[in-house]
Amino acid sequence: MSPDRPFNVLFICRRNASRSLMAEGLLRKWGAGRFDTFSAGPEPREDADPITLDLLSKVGIDTENLRPKNWDLFTGPDAPDLDFVFHVCEQSAALKQPAWTGNPMIVTWRFPDPLALEGSETERRALLNLVFGMVERRVKLLCALPDHRLARLTASDVSDIAMAG
Repeated sequence: MSPDRPFNVLFICRRNASRSLMAEGLLRKWGAGRFDTFSAGPEPREDADPITLDLLSKVGIDTENLRPKNWDLFTGPDAPDLDFVFHVCEQSAALKQPAWTGNPMIVTWRFPDPLALEGSETERRALLNLVFGMVERRVKLLCALPDHRLARLTASDVSDIAMAG
């Protein structure tokens, strides 16, 4: 990893409709240009979850470019060299991984799936708010690390960030 350019970070979730979009938007906001941030999934939904987009908008995160994308966009010769790949759900982490460009550190951050809850909209929003707080804490911890430390991170360092969230 090289601190002479922004760190390329990809957040992965199976459907890329909520948690990974939260992480992408939060890192873009809190990363202050230190990160080029992306999200994708192996089975992306057609559209992002509207309740997730509503929450992100309410907290000042630009949602204009947040949309589900297939993780195949981050493989092959035109893909960015990735420094970090964060799975934000166990389902995507359990799948056979594509050949990511670069030599990224791959880590799983486990968050509950707010889209799996079959409750009222109020219950879904409550779980979404809880998950949002969890994702935001981990992203802020990642952003708090200086570039020279990010460039030398180990898998155990990133696991420590996950445990803190």
